[in-house]
Amino acid sequence: MFRKVTFILLFAGLLTVTFSCNGYQKLLKSSNNELKYETAIDLYEKGNFNKALQFFDILRAVHRGTPKGELITYYTANCYFQLKDYNIASYYYKQYTQLYPRGEHVKEAAFTSAYCNYLDSPRSSLDQTSTYTALKELQNYIDMYPNDSKVEEATKLMDDLRDKLEVKDYNIAKLYYNMDSYQAAITSFENLLDDYPDTDYQEEILYYITKAYYKYAEKSIYTKKKDRYEKTVESYNNLLQLYPESKFLKEVGNISDDARKQLN
Repeated sequence: MFRKVTFILLFAGLLTVTFSCNGYQKLLKSSNNELKYETAIDLYEKGNFNKALQFFDILRAVHRGTPKGELITYYTANCYFQLKDYNIASYYYKQYTQLYPRGEHVKEAAFTSAYCNYLDSPRSSLDQTSTYTALKELQNYIDMYPNDSKVEEATKLMDDLRDKLEVKDYNIAKLYYNMDSYQAAITSFENLLDDYPDTDYQEEILYYITKAYYKYAEKSIYTKKKDRYEKTVESYNNLLQLYPESKFLKEVGNISDDARKQLN
């Protein structure tokens, strides 16, 4: 008896699912946009974001520029955000701010568009297009809403992104050094000091600059050696002045001494 009841319940459930699927497909193809809208909102509120998107994709053009269109665009962005498709979510949040600049959710959409790019930003060794986009959008948000409650969070997100770019630039400079591309390494390390004056890598950067100038001088033609040995000594002195207890001083001190001899 129990097995029979269980079978009946399972069969009834299967029929309900099948009917629901068929019903949704028929509704999607129908001309009843009001029922589509009500169904889409209901699906969204129940957390069925994939299915809700099927209706929102149809209804956005139908209700463009209307209060319903505003809500549909906002909910579309939220659906993609919940599905962790941050690239597309950012697109629709940005579209919301463009189509509905006076909309109820415009500040939230502006921030979340930038936040999506922040979440989409990959590790430092990969392409940083999303990182630069996020930085630009976060700055735009701060400029537009300087007194908003999320400005502090936006600033922290920007700091995180800049740290990632700093790591990437530092690793690129080290790569040039390890490849014996000393001129490129020197330029990259010096740009790091200009771009990130408070960098935590300053000690290491000065160390690498000193070594790079010395090795660059060794490989240079005679007329270029003097200037590059002088730069070696100058870089060592900068390291000594800023980090008198540096673990690198003994190694680069020997290099600086040899560079001085070459200048005599």
